[in-house]
Amino acid sequence: MKMPRLSVITVVFNNVKNIERTMLSVLNQTYTNIEYIIIDGGSTDGTLELIDKYKDRITKVISEKDNGIYDAMNKGLNLATGEYVLFMNSGDEIYARDTVEKVFDSAPDADIYYGETEMFDENWRSLGQRRHKSPEELSFTSFKYGMNVSHQAIYIRRSLTSPYSSEYKLSADIDWILNVLKKARKIVNADCYVAKYMVGGMSKKKHRESLLERFEIFSKHYGRLSNIFNHLIIAANLVFYYLKNGRTND
Repeated sequence: MKMPRLSVITVVFNNVKNIERTMLSVLNQTYTNIEYIIIDGGSTDGTLELIDKYKDRITKVISEKDNGIYDAMNKGLNLATGEYVLFMNSGDEIYARDTVEKVFDSAPDADIYYGETEMFDENWRSLGQRRHKSPEELSFTSFKYGMNVSHQAIYIRRSLTSPYSSEYKLSADIDWILNVLKKARKIVNADCYVAKYMVGGMSKKKHRESLLERFEIFSKHYGRLSNIFNHLIIAANLVFYYLKNGRTND
């Protein structure tokens, strides 16, 4: 059976607390055809020393100042040689040791593979499934009520990708995925949990700016009037979920 090459890209800056978990979740996969690329923003807190422990098992490490997370992701994308790419940023994890194997066993030759995400807090306590559950069938229109597949849970054929837009500072990943979804012909639900995501990234720290940027991205792709209507539904769903669960689990 064909084993496509997967490029896993980790972006990190001064995250000595969590980087090792992320690296081991990639390096300990049962799937063997993985290229691992780490883009560091010039860490000074011991992150580089931890990365160096595993240098013989990492394909490429770059450590230099960048112009933000999406600039760093573009550096990783430029270095990738695999048929598929997966972004697994510092603090997040591939769900289990056999996850990548399960993903590629789910169907041959897809443009996109995706699955479910489990959320964790900063002390690595599980918060359960995301509020936006992955759809049974993913398409370009799936995101109109919110990003229901997380960035860490989507494996994309590299030939369909383009650089992350420098226009967006907090939500360029949404624009990036929507652009790929427009091109994809075969999209496969791996029908399992594929990622563990740690809440509290930059989009949470700058939540208002992130929401405004997301609104502009969705308006660009779906049309402003449709997006306003869709966001009324998103708001109603958010309030209902919060009243029921006491948290949002985005």
